[in-house]
Amino acid sequence: MTEVKREVFGQMPQEEGGGVVEKFVLKSDSVKVEILSLGCIIAALEMKGRDGEFSDVVLGFDTLEGYTRKHPFFGTIVGRVANRIAKGRFTIDGKEYQLFLNNGPNSLHGGARGFDKVLWSPQVLRNGVCFFRLSPDGEEGYPGDLKVWVTYTLSGGELAINYRAQTSKTTPINLTNHAYFNLAGQGSPDIYDHEISIEADSYLPVDDTKIPTGEVAAVLGTSFDLRQPVELGKHLEKFHLDGFDHNFCLQQAQARHLAARVRHPPTGRAMEVHTTQPGIQFYTGNNLDSSLKGKGAIAYPKHSAFCLETQNWPDAINKPHFPNALLQPGDEYNHTTWLVFNVA
Repeated sequence: MTEVKREVFGQMPQEEGGGVVEKFVLKSDSVKVEILSLGCIIAALEMKGRDGEFSDVVLGFDTLEGYTRKHPFFGTIVGRVANRIAKGRFTIDGKEYQLFLNNGPNSLHGGARGFDKVLWSPQVLRNGVCFFRLSPDGEEGYPGDLKVWVTYTLSGGELAINYRAQTSKTTPINLTNHAYFNLAGQGSPDIYDHEISIEADSYLPVDDTKIPTGEVAAVLGTSFDLRQPVELGKHLEKFHLDGFDHNFCLQQAQARHLAARVRHPPTGRAMEVHTTQPGIQFYTGNNLDSSLKGKGAIAYPKHSAFCLETQNWPDAINKPHFPNALLQPGDEYNHTTWLVFNVA
């Protein structure tokens, strides 16, 4: 059985439109998740270790103030389009759209005020919570009124995140959750002792602004071959890598498929990521630099967390040979990601 509780988390500042931010606590016998109505943020996720003790494995803040200030999308839903769009430009039916540039020459994670920075309308479910919002035509430069539903449900050790959307005009869409994990417990200094594997035969090389070059490259014989588990610290050292921030190409099937596994041998904590999406962005917290104080006023240094963002391939709107990024009126965008937490 999953227990669902709701409580007030805080009040948005007037300059951000005011409004009450609620926190929803989903609790099973093995996992406890806290989710905010601001940005559908996963603010905490507690899971058991081998010792039977619960530990929070998600980076974030203790108070609303942390989330209303600038931060690197801790736990948020990002959209309309997660990841990067080259030069913030795309063309639909001969019409060019220009987005706000918030990542060097590119647009990242929905723009200046994406889905991560707005209040959503919640509805409590038997085993979770569903958030809804209407993104109006022209918001952040995107076409069409977009209705979006994000539903979190918890069953035992499995947290499912379902994304649905409908549009009034053809629009690009790519929704994901941007939680930062450290299975040793948030606030632990690094993720070097984590073992990771990703079910991908190919990945997308990127240019120096992190936009895919268009090549779909085989992982075989490269540092991107994570098909067998690697210990992250040793792997980064072996290949002289600064970290990962790349899309790995998964099987393009609408059915649920395994995308990645992570294990933390010292505590026995493990997680699996399953999805219906064709890609997953593996990011090792390369831009964390101890300047942000998180929960318990702990600084978050470089490589102190990883993200596994299930997604369509970055810049797919400008790459015709990438999976389709457009949602048409009358169709429904519908994807699910399952995060499975256990002790191994």
